[in-house]
Amino acid sequence: MEEHSRAQRFLLAYTSDFIARTGRNPLALVHSFGCQQNVSDGERLMGRLAAVGYGFTKDPEEASLIIYNTCAVRENAEDRVYGAIGQLKHLKERKPELVIGICGCMAQQKHVAEKIKETYKQVDLVFGTFAYNDLYEMLCEVIENKKRVFNRSERPTDIDEDFVQLRENSFQAFVPIMYGCNNFCTYCIVPYVRGRERSRRPESIIREVQGLADSGYKEITLLGQNVNSYSYGFSELLRAVNDIEGDFRIRFMSSHPKDASMELIDTILSCDKVCKQLHLPVQAGSDRVLKLMNRKYDTTTYLEIVDYIRDKAPGFSLSTDIIVGFPGETYEEFCMTKALIKRVKYDNIYSFVYSKRSGTPAAELPDDISDKQKGLWLRELLLEQRETSSVWLRRFIGQICRVLVEGKGRKSEEYMTGKNDEGIIVEFKGSEELIGKFVPVRITKAMNWALEGELTGIDQ
Repeated sequence: MEEHSRAQRFLLAYTSDFIARTGRNPLALVHSFGCQQNVSDGERLMGRLAAVGYGFTKDPEEASLIIYNTCAVRENAEDRVYGAIGQLKHLKERKPELVIGICGCMAQQKHVAEKIKETYKQVDLVFGTFAYNDLYEMLCEVIENKKRVFNRSERPTDIDEDFVQLRENSFQAFVPIMYGCNNFCTYCIVPYVRGRERSRRPESIIREVQGLADSGYKEITLLGQNVNSYSYGFSELLRAVNDIEGDFRIRFMSSHPKDASMELIDTILSCDKVCKQLHLPVQAGSDRVLKLMNRKYDTTTYLEIVDYIRDKAPGFSLSTDIIVGFPGETYEEFCMTKALIKRVKYDNIYSFVYSKRSGTPAAELPDDISDKQKGLWLRELLLEQRETSSVWLRRFIGQICRVLVEGKGRKSEEYMTGKNDEGIIVEFKGSEELIGKFVPVRITKAMNWALEGELTGIDQ
């Protein structure tokens, strides 16, 4: 604690001196790749930096500190990070005082940290997912002692229940409720880079959500690798958050099918603020492939959950994740996944070609499916989903949906875009002053990925 205080005092003095010399705060660029959990972690880093005097920028040329918060779930995500780091080499040569840091899931992996250490000399600081609380000490070492710092601690730290996040969005917020994962799906690197499950105390979460509601936030998303495994009871937490006063809606992700109980479904349907939407990653439609993936459920169990939902609420929105071309998957098994899409009727799917992750059990499995073949399967899958969703989304035509406006639409400058309660994109004619507000939109058209409609009022 004393070392933390000394580092914090040093950084406060450093930023104060910077302001005295330049007339402005030193600026940090914090960019998060990947999932919503990474975005939340990035906001947490920004909160710590703001507390010692940093301002923020999106322009690398203006920055005194650049931190890339990385993702390791798929190979293309890592390739993007390496490309971004490489582009900083010339900037570092022109600005040798610039501090460059790489953190997050990629940095937690030993082979990645070693590659950065040897190949990317412009990087001053590399730290993994268990080292966020050491940010001040690490920055102090780099700035004061001019040393490169590599921190791959594998010791899970106590959860900082009341950490400060500097949120970049003024009406949508991510609230982490737990960290890590115990599932060990054979393709997934997450348990190795984020550790075992650790849950925040419910009173801390409720206090945070209460503060967001009081500040006028309209959408609050509870985050966890598997929220169903929340230690203190996820259904109980949902009901407690739902009871908080305010005009806001609640989302959450992600939900593992093996733990998606009927109690959870009943809770979602009974809570007025909880969105009538469930992201339920199936990954594959073949029981043999699911077993190879160590998913701990079969398609029969999965469809029992779906049927329970559809029986209670026929128009309920479901989305999913699907991996195409898992090692050993046959075309016949892939066709089972296509059939499952048609059976379930998802509003959205997030589909990916299998990406080999070093250190996972699946990486040791023989994989005789060519990249070209996997690409063809993926296109087949997307075509099946387009055909299914273009019909299924028509159920909204004629309905008035409550839409949270997020920004400008794709169609033209006259259009705005947002999402309805079911998490589906809705575009309509409107103005920028509606951003961050709930508005009623009558749906007039359904596409295979979104809805169009007409504004029927303002600030509902």
